[in-house]
Amino acid sequence: MPKSDIEIAREATMEPIADIGAKLNIPADALMQYGPTKAKISYDFIKGLKNKKDGKLILVTAITPTPAGEGKTTTTVGLGDGLNRIGKNATICIREPSLGPCFGMKGGAAGGGYAQVVPMEDINLHFTGDFHAIGVAHNLLSALIDNHIYWGNKLQIDQRRIGFKRVVDMNDRALRQITANLGGIANGFPREDGYDIVVASEIMAIFCLATDLNDLTRRIGKIVVAFTRDRKPILAKDLKGPGPMSVLLKDALMPNLVQTLENNPAFIHGGPFANIAHGCNSVIATKTALKLADYVVTEAGFGADLGAEKFFDIKCRKAGLKPAAVVLVATVRALKMHGGVGKDDLGKENVKAVTAGCSNMARHLKNLKQFGVPAVVAINSFITDTKKELNAVKKAAEKLGAKAIICSHWADGGKGTEELATHVAALADKGKSKFKPLYPDNMKLIEKVRTIAKKIYGAKDISVDAKVMRQFEELEAGGYGKFPVCMAKTQYSFSTDPTAKGAPTGHIVPVRELRLSAGAEFVVVVTGEIMTMPGLPRVPAADNIHLNKDGQIEGLF
Repeated sequence: MPKSDIEIAREATMEPIADIGAKLNIPADALMQYGPTKAKISYDFIKGLKNKKDGKLILVTAITPTPAGEGKTTTTVGLGDGLNRIGKNATICIREPSLGPCFGMKGGAAGGGYAQVVPMEDINLHFTGDFHAIGVAHNLLSALIDNHIYWGNKLQIDQRRIGFKRVVDMNDRALRQITANLGGIANGFPREDGYDIVVASEIMAIFCLATDLNDLTRRIGKIVVAFTRDRKPILAKDLKGPGPMSVLLKDALMPNLVQTLENNPAFIHGGPFANIAHGCNSVIATKTALKLADYVVTEAGFGADLGAEKFFDIKCRKAGLKPAAVVLVATVRALKMHGGVGKDDLGKENVKAVTAGCSNMARHLKNLKQFGVPAVVAINSFITDTKKELNAVKKAAEKLGAKAIICSHWADGGKGTEELATHVAALADKGKSKFKPLYPDNMKLIEKVRTIAKKIYGAKDISVDAKVMRQFEELEAGGYGKFPVCMAKTQYSFSTDPTAKGAPTGHIVPVRELRLSAGAEFVVVVTGEIMTMPGLPRVPAADNIHLNKDGQIEGLF
């Protein structure tokens, strides 16, 4: 029986974090250590890197997700190890895991098998406390809103138009919609409220797009928390929120440094949702890594139609990043599902289904070409894959001018990605990336949405009712027209129908509502139901998480 992720991680021989930092020429006195194997990198050291040349940025994305799994984080870690194995100076940048999925259904986000970041238990649980700091800062602003109303409501906040919920980093459906301030006059004025999970917080999105503490404070001040009865926006700075909130986030904004199983440096920092927000690790971690390594491997949430598009159109646009190459992760199992095979039949050879499912991979490759970044397919291999099935994937990729490389990093670590690493480094070194966002800043918001729907989703058009059209017009009039748009749609299909596998075309993308994230500086475009507070499944992962007789954590995955 193969070892579990946590068993593999526990057997790892970790190096002191100061030694890991030394591999990137980070002096020990620039590290704020959280025990022997975790540290934050000081602001003074980061400021001193300003004039250093940037390394090459490589994005890892994936085909449309299926229950069969794709292995994006595992591939990111494996590729980072592979690049180091072939003699490159490389590091990785990924998101921090949320406690909700860890105790819910998805599990952790530290890679898997022999392509993991460690210490696995710490990373998947409280880590360096960043998410707690973000949650507390967010809830301080919530408290300031209700406190302002309690003490006379000088700003004339309309309690019916408060749009800033509270947050907790746990899946808890009972908190989605609540009534707050019950218990009489001493407790305030009763009103409807609710909770989101921390990773859906606008503070999280701001945290991951801020370039430094000053930018963080500026962005927090721009958050629209509520409106008056005559629709005047109330900002966080009107409630004196940015100062104390930035104080709470001061240490959290420093990037976290850990290591892979193969003792290579890894930055893990921030973790916004990939639908309500942009689904990428922090800008400050990515930009710091680019000053310290020749190659930086990062990832974006969900499939390339969501994660990569937002990485390019939001993160790269706002941070001035220029990716050199992109890796599209696919599995034979997932492609079979896109070709119509049920989960129970994935172990049987079915070349026809693989070939049909490759339409999904092909669409993603075509989409990535629109951004001008050279791409390669990483086939995350499983023991059930057959030679004929793997060849079918290779042929489909080659038709679009992309190489497909079989990777065995889950079983073999960096050794299993040496071929991929060699090819990716060559792609990046050729300097053929002509990166450009999909649309210009000055395009109308509604046209930005239409452009993504047509060019990325393969849609015929979008549908917008009169209410949503007014929202578009109000946002344009309010000075938000130059913001990028952050699409919120199902991750399971190019369309808004999660059951439409493969590469559907000709569909209509209905725009249900717009949500302004003024501090994060993007407009969220809701195309379906968004779950900003998940619930636990019937049998949550928490049921199997416990301490054994030796006090070790068991059950994390």
